[in-house]
Amino acid sequence: MLAHLTVSIASTQAFAWDGTNTTTGTSVEIERGQLVRSGRTIEVYDSERGYKEYDVDSIRRYGRSVEIEATDTETGESTTLEMDDD
Repeated sequence: MLAHLTVSIASTQAFAWDGTNTTTGTSVEIERGQLVRSGRTIEVYDSERGYKEYDVDSIRRYGRSVEIEATDTETGESTTLEMDDD
């Protein structure tokens, strides 16, 4: 039972979407379960600034990555999140 629970927790944590904020160069992570679509607000974990909210402006796929153009809901600054599409 404990082994099954450990595997379940590890599997849940493995489904985050990893990438880079190309504006700042920091690592970012979008947690599982968030709908990332134009016009929606998403929560992103930034390795230097912690959790931040962004309004998604556009999404484009480039080969093995996905580029998300977004606006920081707190500052109004535009940024680009380049996410791995593995």
